[in-house]
This record gives sequence, C-alpha cells and structure tokens, in this order.
Amino acid sequence: MAMTDSELATTSTLLDFQNVQLTYPNGTIALSGVDLTVKRGEFVTVVGPSGCGKSTLLRIASGLESSSEGISTVNTKRVGYVFQDATLLPWRNVRANVELLAELQWETQAVRREKAQKAIDLVGLTGFEKHLPRQLSGGMRMRTSLARSLTLDPELFLFDEPFGALDEITREYLNDELLKLFVEQQFAGLFITHSVSEAVYLSTKVMVMSGRPGRIVDTFDVPFPMPRDPDIRYTGEFAALVGEVSHALREGHGA
Repeated sequence: MAMTDSELATTSTLLDFQNVQLTYPNGTIALSGVDLTVKRGEFVTVVGPSGCGKSTLLRIASGLESSSEGISTVNTKRVGYVFQDATLLPWRNVRANVELLAELQWETQAVRREKAQKAIDLVGLTGFEKHLPRQLSGGMRMRTSLARSLTLDPELFLFDEPFGALDEITREYLNDELLKLFVEQQFAGLFITHSVSEAVYLSTKVMVMSGRPGRIVDTFDVPFPMPRDPDIRYTGEFAALVGEVSHALREGHGA
C-alpha cells in the first residue's frame, strides 16, 4: 500500500532494498540478494568492479527499472538523479538547462527562475547563467547538472559516477562542494563510484559489491565527522580505511 504524504514526510528510511534481484530476459542475473538502506542524513557510496550492477541499483531506486525479486521501496517523491554524463541540452544556456525539470513539472516562469537561480548560486555558477554548455569546463557542466536536480529539492539524491571523467583536482574540488551541499541540505545520498578514496571521503557508509551477479559483500562505517576537513585525505586513518575497503573490493571481485 502506498504511503500518504504525511507518512512520507516523517519516515527516516528513504530507500530500502530487501533481497533485491534483477534477472534480464536473456537469463543474465545482474543483482542477487541485495539488502541496502539509506536514511535521511546518510551518504552511502557503493563501490564494485565494472559490470557488477552498481548503476542498476540506481535505476531501480529511480523507478527506471524494476527488480525481478525482493522488495525495493522509495519513501519519498522527491528524487534527484545525476548521471555519468551531464546530459545538458546544447542549445540551452546554464539557466535554461537548470530550469528544465521545473519546466517539465509545469512550474510558472517566475517559480522556475527563482528555483534555478538558488540552485545556480548553491553550486557556484553565479555569473555563468547565459553560458552555453560548449562554453563550460567539464566540472562546470557537472555542476550545472547538479543544480538542475537541486531544483527538485530532493530528499533522496542518486549519483551515478558523476565525477568519473574529470581530472583529479577538479574531482576533489567537486567532492568538497558536494559535501557542503550534503551538510546544508541533509538529503539522503546514494553514490556510485570506482574510486575507493572518493567513496571514503564522501560517505557516512561505504558498501562493497561483488562481481556479477552483484551483491553486497562488506559494509564500512566512515568515522570521520561532517563537515569533513579536506586534509583528512592525507591522514594515516584515512589511508588505513581506504586500504581496508580496497582489500574487501579485491576479495569481492572474485566472490
């Protein structure tokens, strides 16, 4: 039975997977027995080998795909999704791209403009509203994509390797900016990445998936407090946790 709006507003668990399995029509099992929860104020990152079903988790969470078995529950109607590619419309400037989702929800022009400007300011693109995507760096395009999802005021934010194609310096900068947004907005985050150090830096919890069929083989609580000091990346405690997660990932690859 669907939850009422008042029930959705008070529940703390925004994403709940119980024994989720996905089998494609050709018989390929992408996911097997996945248990995963994401609560308000949690930032959960999933790492795993290529092809293990990490992105499939996000598609199920967003409603783009349905599980074959198990229960997948999303306890909010406000879901943001940032893809691997910025997926911007090349003929629209930054402001018009950021306004797109509000436009599709039939918001008035005044409301769209207000939401878009607030999101643009949040991601640090003030002054670039009239720039076209081709005039932006890769990092700025991803920030535009992030701002577009922020106009939905998401309670659950899904991230599918959004910084994977960026250089290391830009990637670390956007990690810092994303954490600032997380601390300010207190959404529930589910983040997919191949980078173990990125996973540890961003997260309150890191989950490790096995090779296909993907299943959760290990979970690590990240003890470093929020807001997170960028220099934590250079400490022995951080390096030790990255090493533990990397070891679990190597073990899980052959599971």
